[in-house]
Amino acid sequence: MQIGGLNLFQAFTDKMRWHQERQGVLSENIANADTPGYIERDLKAFSFGDELRSAATLTTSATSPMHIAVTSGGSAARFGAESAPFEVTPSGNGVTLEDEMMKVAGNDMDYQAVTALYVRSVRLLKVALGRQG
Repeated sequence: MQIGGLNLFQAFTDKMRWHQERQGVLSENIANADTPGYIERDLKAFSFGDELRSAATLTTSATSPMHIAVTSGGSAARFGAESAPFEVTPSGNGVTLEDEMMKVAGNDMDYQAVTALYVRSVRLLKVALGRQG
């Protein structure tokens, strides 16, 4: 079995991808700080519990044309609920650069923490398998 197939490592990988995608959204907010009418966006919060529950669900497949096809209930929304910006410029722009920079810094620290957890978990598995090298 590959390490990536373990639910915990898959959740770590998904969390790192979420942080990468969020970094892109936050940089778009900063890039559009002077765009009239632009309202800041952010991703829906990542939840390890939801990821582990979704990994534990069974999937079905139709192996014969006579089988009934089952579809999922749809995917979750990418962006979180829009909130009214605290400050709005006369042009209608709702991006506050200080807030966005704080979000970028927090996102970076969270990404580094998840990366460190991933690396330490791999080291722990290596020790458990007797491969400390």
